[in-house]
Amino acid sequence: MSGSTAGQVIRCKAAVAWEAGKPLVIEEVEVAPPQAMEVRLKILFTALCHTDVYFWEAKGQTPLFPRIFGHEAGGIVESVGEGVTELKPGDHVLPVFTGECKECSHCKSEESNMCNLLRINTDRGVMLNDGKSRFSIRGKPIYHFVGTSTFSEYTVVHVGCVAKINPDAPLDKVCVLSCGISTGLGATLNVAKPKKGSSVAIFGLGAVGLAAAEGARLAGASRIIGVDLNPKRFLEAMQFGVTEFVNPKDYEKPVQEVIAAMTDGGVDRSVECTGNINAMISAFECVHDGWGVAVLVGVPSKEDAFKTHPMNFLNERTLKGTFFGNYKPRSDLPSVVEKYMTKELELEKFITHEVPFSEINKAFEYMLKGESIRCVIRMDA
Repeated sequence: MSGSTAGQVIRCKAAVAWEAGKPLVIEEVEVAPPQAMEVRLKILFTALCHTDVYFWEAKGQTPLFPRIFGHEAGGIVESVGEGVTELKPGDHVLPVFTGECKECSHCKSEESNMCNLLRINTDRGVMLNDGKSRFSIRGKPIYHFVGTSTFSEYTVVHVGCVAKINPDAPLDKVCVLSCGISTGLGATLNVAKPKKGSSVAIFGLGAVGLAAAEGARLAGASRIIGVDLNPKRFLEAMQFGVTEFVNPKDYEKPVQEVIAAMTDGGVDRSVECTGNINAMISAFECVHDGWGVAVLVGVPSKEDAFKTHPMNFLNERTLKGTFFGNYKPRSDLPSVVEKYMTKELELEKFITHEVPFSEINKAFEYMLKGESIRCVIRMDA
């Protein structure tokens, strides 16, 4: 370790969720030093993701409160724990909700990014090292969220969930790459892999869907069909390369039949970003036989069952799923940041709002009203 605060408890501000669905409260918290294979970060910018809102509302899961949410962020390494060799104080980093230990079978596989040790766990509110929290208020522990908890000026993260990036990259922009934007982008570029001039259907035009459309644009797709129940999304989606819009409510027949008629048998690729089981089925059934590939990104309800006729597979349609866009966070995120630095990837259009940390609850209001794609929160204000 090194630095004036290394090895010491740091007192700082954090936005604490004391109860499900209640406004966050800015509190002074104590942040313990990092233990073995942990890193303590100073968070400079964080962003609100739908996942934070979902678990803050405690829908369909057991509440774990009080808690510090947040998992899209950019920051600087403050100090490192024993055994950490790849990072040092001052490094610019992105904390990520899923990790890469580099030792397990998944990490060693070129085909997987689902680390056995550091795969996302929304139920765990403590650190792996000792099963305890690094946050406390007057001796009372405050729970972590997906191992990141970036709604705090300082946080402690497992080293495997920290991607070191180009120090010249503006953290107020690249912070949004920690979750949804990378997920959608990678779903298209890494999994669907559309060819130049091909057709792609994107189901759901929220942040992840727009990122998937951005991936199709980068890949050179000639037709990008946005599918959404909200017609207001189309004008916004045009900025991300969407060329046509289909609202399933405008038709009496299934939307997959509508798309098949539009595209002479179906699109070359589709990416589903809603989590709605019917949208998932439509996304699969709308791809062309012989070569069509559908990629599922959205998370369905536990009770959902995917039902389609087996002939859809026998006619050589392919169905795939993806987690975090198949990016390995430590190995791959630095190169995604470089896409932004070379102006190949446009991130500014994803950031629709910015608020000071003291007004973090406004970010929740923007998302709940459907007014924002991403709201960046400045931790120094």
